[in-house]
Amino acid sequence: MATSRGLHARTDLQVPNEPIVYNELAIRTNMSILSYCRTFVSALSGSSAGILGLTGLEGFIFYFIVSFVFSLMLCVKAGRKWQEFFRHRQPLVTSGLLGGLFTYVLFWTFLYGMVHVY
Repeated sequence: MATSRGLHARTDLQVPNEPIVYNELAIRTNMSILSYCRTFVSALSGSSAGILGLTGLEGFIFYFIVSFVFSLMLCVKAGRKWQEFFRHRQPLVTSGLLGGLFTYVLFWTFLYGMVHVY
């Protein structure tokens, strides 16, 4: 992930109450990478749910469990330095959750139909 702080200068020359400057391009790039990863995980988990034959509420619960685990992995990966990559921690958990659900349902129904119906 791209950091948003830019070049690091000597810390003894910086003013203690200096405001943090964010690199907007780096933050947008990180959000784009996060969206791509969430879409990929949604497609992969939808394929898994279809092959496993999950139906109804079990399939939706499976999606939210996989999304929660993925968000947890992102938080662990970002660690204590998440401020360098994002302005807030909320996008790590909620960004693309609903859009990923549509991708999940698409792959879930397609693979379920291919494996269990035909």
